[in-house]
Amino acid sequence: MTQIETRQDAEERSTVGGLAFPDRFVWGTATASYQIEGAVAEGGRTPSIWDTFSHTPGKVFQGDTGDIAADHYHRYREDAELMEELGVNSYRFSVSWSRVIPTGVGPLNREGVDFYSRLVDELLGRGITPTVTLYHWDLPQEFQDAGGWTSRDTAYRFADYASALAGVLGDRVSLWTTLNEPWCSAFLGYAAGVHAPGHTSGAEALAAVHHLLLGHGLAIQSLRSALPTSAQLAITLNPAVARPATDSPQDVKAASKVDGLQNRIWWDPLFNARYPDDVREFTAEVTDWSYVRDGDLDIISTPFDVLGVNYYNPVVVAHYAGTGERSQADGHGDGAGETWPGCSDVQFVDLPGRHTAMGWPVDASGLRELLDRLWRAYGKPMFITENGAAYDDEVSADGQIHDVERAQYVHEHLAAIHDAISAGVDVRGYYLWSLLDNFEWAYGYSKRFGIVRVDFDSQKRTVKDSGRFYSRVVRANALPEA
Repeated sequence: MTQIETRQDAEERSTVGGLAFPDRFVWGTATASYQIEGAVAEGGRTPSIWDTFSHTPGKVFQGDTGDIAADHYHRYREDAELMEELGVNSYRFSVSWSRVIPTGVGPLNREGVDFYSRLVDELLGRGITPTVTLYHWDLPQEFQDAGGWTSRDTAYRFADYASALAGVLGDRVSLWTTLNEPWCSAFLGYAAGVHAPGHTSGAEALAAVHHLLLGHGLAIQSLRSALPTSAQLAITLNPAVARPATDSPQDVKAASKVDGLQNRIWWDPLFNARYPDDVREFTAEVTDWSYVRDGDLDIISTPFDVLGVNYYNPVVVAHYAGTGERSQADGHGDGAGETWPGCSDVQFVDLPGRHTAMGWPVDASGLRELLDRLWRAYGKPMFITENGAAYDDEVSADGQIHDVERAQYVHEHLAAIHDAISAGVDVRGYYLWSLLDNFEWAYGYSKRFGIVRVDFDSQKRTVKDSGRFYSRVVRANALPEA
């Protein structure tokens, strides 16, 4: 999109059939390597932290693992054909670091690289633009053995990996994302213990924040050197829309803490080369921030081109006085506790109304609010790199999946995006999460986000009603009004 569409432009483009989106708006779907690929011991791939975590008893629901997942490694052509049938024009996928560089260091593994090269060519041959995410949480296990993201060296190895991959795919991939949701890598992996590597240390989580950001900045520099000048570089964050439960100063302060740890701890270093003063203050009991070295923030704030935004739901935050049962409904399925270092006085309040199968409230107004805030604050073009919903799908007697709730969820959130664009926010595309039902991290196969159902016994793919709805939107480049 070369020009931001104004409200008047959008109204003129709207038709009786629905709300039209800008020309060249990107309509995509998204997945992640460990969640769909399977083939964990094929083609030279070595274990990641998610292989280790999922094979650790008690860590994943019913002992599920990503060993086979959706078998995308063997079925990528079939999946690309599905995307073509749906009409999507872009596919966001992540690369398994330990598939292309076994153990994370050393020369490129030709078998691993060839898989992604074939996937890219298959997509391009079907008119689908590939979008690469370098890191979607599956750190090579060898790096975790040496400290993982708490180690500064991991950031430098990540930049090496980025440069190597750009050298083999950069001639065909034009949009590159460094990290996906580093908040989850840091806080769910190192503080809450519900994601790999399963640690429960607030100090480790905050060190991981810094080294993830450092890795991003170093990778942006490496990619900029290795890629054509036309390449677009990004990072994908999952910002919180944290609303205070009341107008009381205590609740407002609690919401500000959540905003600090999920939003400003990333935004301030990326855009302003500093960490928020209040975050450093309320986490001082957890860490001394001594891992931040001179020059680091200059690297972290290396300019990038577009911001990836993942959104699922808002949260409501209240002060916790330290007595009585503490609410845990934080929208991540892990509660307050050590997930939020320095936030022992914070609790989350559940919202009334509709919820997804994850227990997350359905409220598209949060996305509208978030896009407006980011645009006003930073003026950075954005892609919605993830948005979608898990529901308890049932296969009907006709063999189909009539997932009305998911289609409604997508409709409401696309309407919010359209409204933001009409108000002048530069949103350039939407990647629905997810193309396929997959391994949903610690929930195993119990939660389904896909617009395509996967029977994990037979690997049969079935397009759900939500997939057909999305296909109509994509082909019309417009959202039905009802």
